[in-house]
Amino acid sequence: MSDYHHLHHVKEQSKSKRTLWTTLLLTAFFTIVEIIGGLVSNSLALLSDSAHMISDVLALGLSMVAIYMATRPPTSKYTFGYLRFEIIASFLNGLALAVIAVGIFIEGINRMIHPEPVMLGTMLTIAVIGLIVNIVLTIVLSRSMKEEENLNVQSALWHFIGDLLSSVGVIVSAIIIYFTGWTIVDPVISIVIGGIIFVGGAKIIRESYLILMESVPEHFDLEEIRRDIGLVEGVEDVHEMHLWAISTDHYSLTAHVFIDEKIQPFCIILAINETLKNKYGIEHSTIQMEHAKIHPHGEYGKEFLRHKEEEEKAEA
Repeated sequence: MSDYHHLHHVKEQSKSKRTLWTTLLLTAFFTIVEIIGGLVSNSLALLSDSAHMISDVLALGLSMVAIYMATRPPTSKYTFGYLRFEIIASFLNGLALAVIAVGIFIEGINRMIHPEPVMLGTMLTIAVIGLIVNIVLTIVLSRSMKEEENLNVQSALWHFIGDLLSSVGVIVSAIIIYFTGWTIVDPVISIVIGGIIFVGGAKIIRESYLILMESVPEHFDLEEIRRDIGLVEGVEDVHEMHLWAISTDHYSLTAHVFIDEKIQPFCIILAINETLKNKYGIEHSTIQMEHAKIHPHGEYGKEFLRHKEEEEKAEA
């Protein structure tokens, strides 16, 4: 059975799935080519790019698993289904990017201290092929992002933006070495590439971390939502309010509200849910109706009642 909530906590991502399969196959093929080219040419910039490509293959494989998990229905134990696995996969992808970047920094510094010759012809040929492949994959992933919001696809896109810039860096490095003979350019370019990779990884880590910590999504203003709920007829106070993301486009909200006992509670709930859905796109909400005298919430409830009595006296 899977009917544990009034919403179907499943994420169908046919476009993302096709996109990731295409990029996974192309990336795996070119990774092999780039590793061989890097070893033959002895180029650190090319090898650092191939290391990044290996991380791409692993990241894309993990993303495919995440998409499969997201399509599985909820169970009595996992009542939100497996949507959160997408965020865990993204966090691991971002972490992999950061670790690879640190490795590139270390090896780059070592190569600056102990320079090594490189085979420019092989290095340049592989880099040009890589540039073409990465341009194609970046365009494919960018189009997919416009159709389906997915943090995994976003993390994959960051991987390939890093690869694209890496390929440009390798080409620039080969050209400079050819005209100047400065082999130190190779490790310098690799360190720059590492910096770009690290920035992308840090961005993905931050976004997935915020979701895992169940923080309020950045494009929502909690106080604005609280005010809008408070404007619903029959709502006298909104408290114990929480808003978080289960996945990149699945949001949940809970709130307690003191209500006017003269108004039908079901009508109040319906109005609140309509406000949340129509204005904010929040379709999964849990609203607890309360009366301040029955559910006082300690000092908070007492203060609310005192304030309400003062208003009634002022009106009288």
